[in-house]
Amino acid sequence: MIRPFPASPSSSFHVLSLSCRHRTRLLAGLCALSLAVGSELASAQAITIDTHTGANKGTGNVDRRYAQIQPTNVALDKTELDTKTRLELIRVMQSEQGFAMRPFPMGHKGLTLEANGKLTPAGEPYLDMVTENGICAKPGDRVVLTDVKFDHNKIIFELNGGPDLKHRFLRHVQLGGGGSMNPVVQDDGQQATGARLTLEFKGRVPELTGTQLKALLAPLISFDVKTPIQAFTDTLPPKLKDAIMNHDVMVGMTTDMVMFALGQPQRKVREVDGQTPFEEWIYGAPPKPVEFVRINGNRVIRVEIAKVGEPPEIFTKDEVEGMMRSDGTPLVDADQPHTRTVKVGDVQRDPDKEAPDAPPTLTAPGEKLPDTAGQNQPGGMKPVEFPKQKPDDYPDVEAARRADQAKAAQQAADQADKSKDQNGNTQPNGNAQSGSAKPSDSSAGSSQPATSGSSPQPSSSGPAPATTPATPPAGAPSPQ
Repeated sequence: MIRPFPASPSSSFHVLSLSCRHRTRLLAGLCALSLAVGSELASAQAITIDTHTGANKGTGNVDRRYAQIQPTNVALDKTELDTKTRLELIRVMQSEQGFAMRPFPMGHKGLTLEANGKLTPAGEPYLDMVTENGICAKPGDRVVLTDVKFDHNKIIFELNGGPDLKHRFLRHVQLGGGGSMNPVVQDDGQQATGARLTLEFKGRVPELTGTQLKALLAPLISFDVKTPIQAFTDTLPPKLKDAIMNHDVMVGMTTDMVMFALGQPQRKVREVDGQTPFEEWIYGAPPKPVEFVRINGNRVIRVEIAKVGEPPEIFTKDEVEGMMRSDGTPLVDADQPHTRTVKVGDVQRDPDKEAPDAPPTLTAPGEKLPDTAGQNQPGGMKPVEFPKQKPDDYPDVEAARRADQAKAAQQAADQADKSKDQNGNTQPNGNAQSGSAKPSDSSAGSSQPATSGSSPQPSSSGPAPATTPATPPAGAPSPQ
C-alpha cells in the first residue's frame, strides 16, 4: 500500500499534477511580481549616464564582489574526457576544501562559469540572486565540494551539501499496512543551505588534470593553503587589504573587515544619536590609545582615536565605498566632464554646498517682467493687497443672545408706546368697549364707526370722556 505522506498538502500527487498544468500561468505571475519588485528596488539607486556617448554605466555602482570576473587562460586538451580520467577527477575533487572568492548564492540554479570565459550571472542579476535566495558562503569562507557530477559538456559541483534536499519526492511517501505507516526515507526536517557551481565547456569535457580543474575554478574558489584572514583579504582591493593587514579601520568597512583587522572589541555600547541608532566598538585602554569604532547596521560610520595628552582624531569620510565599486572609481568622477549622475527618488541636498531650487514661476524662460519701480506706470506690477477682514458684529455667542433679548424688549416697548393715547391711557387691542359707555338709542341696525385718527378732546377740569363704542354687528346681542 502506497499513499502520499500526510504531513503537508503539497505532498499529494494530485497537487503535484495540478501544479504542472498551471506551471505556465504561475511562472508568468512570478515574473510580473519580480519585475515590480525590481522596479521598486531600482528607484532607490543612482544611475550614471555618459551624456557624450549615451552609454549606461550603471554597473559601476555594483559591489566588486558581484562584478564580472577576469577570464582565466588555462591550456585545454582537444581530446574528450575518458572514463579513467573522470574517475581520477572525482577522487581528487570529492570532499576537497577551498575558500570562496565570491558570494555563493543558494538556489537550484546556482552560478555558471565558462571555461576560460565569463561568469553567469554577473552584476545586477548576480546581486538579485543573492538577495532572493540568500548566501551559502561569503568571500573568505571555507567551502567543501560534497559532490561532483559530469554531464555532456558540464561539470557540476555541489557545495556544502548542495541546494536541493536529498530524496525530494521519496521523503513524502510512506509504506505500510494495517494502520501502521513508515516513511520510505528518514527526513530530519532541515532545509538545504548549499550552493551549486557549473563549469561549462564548449562541445564536450576535455581531458583534464586536477591542477587544471582547480585553475579553472580559481576565480570563484581558491584551493591554496591559506589562513582565514588571507583568504578574506585576497578578495579585497590592495589598499583595503593593506589596511586590514596593518590593523587599521577605515570609515565604510563592514563588521567582518573590522573583525579581521582588530578582532573582538573589549566593550560594546549601544546608543542613539538623534534618530540614528548605532553601536560603539571600543578597543584598547589607557594609557594606550583607545579606538572607538561606531557602526550603524553593518557599516562603520565614524572612527575616533584618543591618545593620552593629545586631542582625539575623528574620521567620518567614507573611504571604502569607492574602492568596493566594480570600476574602482569614486562616486563623482571629475576627470570625465561628460558624465552626469542622475539621482532617482528623493534628492537629499547639502545646505552647506548646494543651493536650493529656484521658486516656481509662471514666466517663460528668458521672459523679462515689466519694471516694478514705478507703481503707477501702465503695466507695472503692484503689490497684492488683501481685503481687510471686517470685525464680527457679535464675536461672542452670549453677546449675540443678549443683543437679541435687548432688541426684542425694545420692540415690545415701542409697541406699548404706540398703543397709548396722548394722556397716557392705554388703548385696548381690537374694538374694545368702555363699561361706562351706553349704546345709542337711535336704532339697533345703525352703527356709527369711529373716525380713524380721531381722538376725544380732553377737558381741562374733568376726566377724559369715554370713547363711544362701535355698534355691534347685526345679529349680535346688544350690551346691557
